[in-house]
Amino acid sequence: MDFEFVFDKLNNYKTNIYREWLLTNGLGGYASSSVIGSHSRIQHGYLIASLHAPLERYLVFSKTNERLVCGSRIYDLTTATHKGPYTSEFNQGNMHLKSFKYDGNITYIYEAGGMRLTKTISLVQGKNQCTIAYTLENNGPAAGIVITPLMNYRPHGKTMTVEDLRWELPEEIFKEIRDEASGNVGFYYTPVSNSKVRVSLIASGCEMVKRNNLYDENMELQQELDYGDHGLDSHIKPYDFVIEVAAGGVSKASFVCTVDVNDTSAKKKEAWGNLVTVERETAFIELEKNKKRIQELMEKSSFEEDDEFAQLLTIAADQFIVDNKQNGKKTIIAGYPWHTECGRDTMLAFTGLCLETGRFDDAKSILLAYASYIKNGLLPKKFPEDGKEPSRNAADISLWYFYAVHNYLKYVDTDEAWKFVEDEIYPSLQEIMGAYRKGTSYSIGMDDDALMRAGDGRDRVTWMDVRIGEESVTPRQGKAVEINALWYNALMTMEEISRGIARRTHNKPENYLAYAGGCSQLAMWVKEAFNTDFWYEEGGYLYDVINDEDKDATLRPNQIFAVSLPFTMLDAEKEKSVVKAVKEHLYVGLGLRTLDKDDEQYHGTFTGSEEDRNRAYHQGTAWTFLLGAFIEAYLKTGGHSAQSIEEAKAMFDPIEKHLVQGCIGSIAEIFDGDEPHNARGCVAQAISVGEVLRAYALLDRA
Repeated sequence: MDFEFVFDKLNNYKTNIYREWLLTNGLGGYASSSVIGSHSRIQHGYLIASLHAPLERYLVFSKTNERLVCGSRIYDLTTATHKGPYTSEFNQGNMHLKSFKYDGNITYIYEAGGMRLTKTISLVQGKNQCTIAYTLENNGPAAGIVITPLMNYRPHGKTMTVEDLRWELPEEIFKEIRDEASGNVGFYYTPVSNSKVRVSLIASGCEMVKRNNLYDENMELQQELDYGDHGLDSHIKPYDFVIEVAAGGVSKASFVCTVDVNDTSAKKKEAWGNLVTVERETAFIELEKNKKRIQELMEKSSFEEDDEFAQLLTIAADQFIVDNKQNGKKTIIAGYPWHTECGRDTMLAFTGLCLETGRFDDAKSILLAYASYIKNGLLPKKFPEDGKEPSRNAADISLWYFYAVHNYLKYVDTDEAWKFVEDEIYPSLQEIMGAYRKGTSYSIGMDDDALMRAGDGRDRVTWMDVRIGEESVTPRQGKAVEINALWYNALMTMEEISRGIARRTHNKPENYLAYAGGCSQLAMWVKEAFNTDFWYEEGGYLYDVINDEDKDATLRPNQIFAVSLPFTMLDAEKEKSVVKAVKEHLYVGLGLRTLDKDDEQYHGTFTGSEEDRNRAYHQGTAWTFLLGAFIEAYLKTGGHSAQSIEEAKAMFDPIEKHLVQGCIGSIAEIFDGDEPHNARGCVAQAISVGEVLRAYALLDRA
C-alpha cells in the first residue's frame, strides 16, 4: 500500500487552516501546521525540539516564507494572518498552492510565473532536526526564489513579542556560516536564557543575505482566537536565502535546522560538537529514509497490506511511541500538541499502539519503565513538562497496568515473555495488590465488602478529574463503577498470571498457586458485592458511583468497562442492557458522550472560555477512546454474530472520514457531544488512535 494523503482544493483559507498535519521525531519533538501552510496554533512550527526527551519542548524554527521572482514580477507564497491596525491582514499564498501531500513527509507544490516550486519538510528520527528539500523548476526566463526562515526560542505553549525576542535572541547572537569548501551558508545561535542549547540552520544550493527588517510581528493564530486567547506571536528572521534558476532549468537546495544540547554534569562546560555539513541532496535523502521507514512499519504490523484503514492507523500510532532519554526506555506521548507522557493514556493506548502493530520490544520496555515508577502502589498520572516529580492522584492507572500486562502475555505468549513477567513485573503487581488491599494515598483502598473505594473530600482520582477552583465538576468520590470493574479484572488477571507462572517456573510454584487462590476468593466477594450494589434496576444499567450516603444513577460511559474488560462480573442479560443504554444515549459515531444529553448538567460543545470548556470536558463531550471498549462490548453482547460484526464495521466510517478533516491521518482527543460533533482538544491523541486500532483488530478475530 502506498501511504499518502493528497489535497488539491486549497484556495479556501478559512476552512483549510483547521486541517492540520503532524510530523514527529521519536523524541517527543514534532512539526505541525495547516495544509495551506498558515499557522493557526501556538504549537505550530517546523521544529519543536524536545530538549530532554520527551520533555521540555521548545519552538526554535517556526516556518519559511517564499517569494518567487521572475524579472520585475514577485509572487509571494507566504500564507499567514497578521494583526493589522484596524483588522486582520491576510497573506494568501495558498492561491498559488496547487497540491499538499502527506506521506510521512509534508510536501507543498506551488505554481506561479511559469515556475513550479516543490517544498518537502521532514523530521529526522531520533534527532531534534528538521530538513527541507526545495526543487525549483522553471519553464520561463531566468528566475529565482527568496526563502525567509522564521526563528524563535520559546516553550511550545507560550508566545513571544518583539520585545521578548530582543531580549532572548538579540541580533548579535546570530553567527554566520559561509563555508566555501562545502558551499554551506547559514547561521547558528545560543539563546540568552539557555547556554546549553545551540540552534543552527544550514543550507546548500543557495546564497544567504542579511536582512534589515528583522521581525515577523503579531502573527495571528486563529484557533487560539477561537478559544478567547490573544493569539498573537512574533518571530525573528535575520537572513534571506536565494536560489537562482536558469531559463528552462531546475535548481535544488537543502536546508537543515538542528538543535544541539550540551548537557553535561561536569563543572566545566564541554566544547560544542561540529555543526552539520549539508549537501545539496541531504534533505532529499532524509525524505526517502522517512518513506522507507513508513513502509517498514506497515510491514511489521499484523494487518493485511491492502487494509488501508488499519495501515493508516499503524502510521499514526508510531507518532506517539518515543524515547525517554531519562531512563533509556520507550514511552508514549499522550497527545499532540500539548500533552506529555501520562500514565493512564500510556496504559490505555498500550495495546493498540504497541501490540497490534507488532512492536513487542517497545511494549516490554514500557512495562519495565512503569514497574519502576510505582510508589505506594500508585503509578504516575502526568509527567510535567519541566521534569518535576509526577502526581499520582489516580485510582485507575495501576489497575490499567494489570490490563496491559495481561494483553502483553496474550499477544506475546512465549516462554521468554512469561519469564520476563515473572522476574521483572510480577513483584510490582504484588506491590500494587498489597497497597490496594491495605489502603494507600488519596483514600484508595478496599472496603469491608471487598469493593474498592477511592477519593475523599477534594481528591480527584478517576479519569473524570476536572476542578474549577475548589469545585469538582464531576465529583466521583466513593466506589466508582469503572474502578471496581478494573479491580475485579486485576484480581482475575493476577490469578491467571500466577497460575501461568506456576506451570512454567522452577521457583516454588506452590507459592504462586497459593497467591492465585487468594485472588480468586477475593474476586468472588467483589463480584457478589458488585452485582448487589451497582445494578440500577429502574434504568437497566449500572450506577456510576456508590457510597454510604447515596447511589449516583447518572448515565455515563464508565460502566462500559464492566462489559468490555477481559474479566467481567455481570450476567449476559445485564451486559446487553448496559450496552443498549450506552448506545441509545451516549454513542455519537466519533465517540461516547460523557453524559446523557437529557441530563440538566449536559454541555454539548467544548467551546468558549477555559471554564466553559472545563465544564463540558466530562459533562457531555464525546471521547473517542471509549469506542474501543464500546465496540468490544457490542461484539461480545452480540455473540460475535455476522450481524453484530457488520454493525461494528459501520462504526468505523465516521472515524475514517475524520482522518482527512482534522489532523491528517490521526484522530483527535474529543468531539462535541452535539452535532456536527466538531473535533476538539489535542488534534492527535494516543488513546483515540490506540483504542480505535485495537477495536478494529477485533473484527478480524470475531
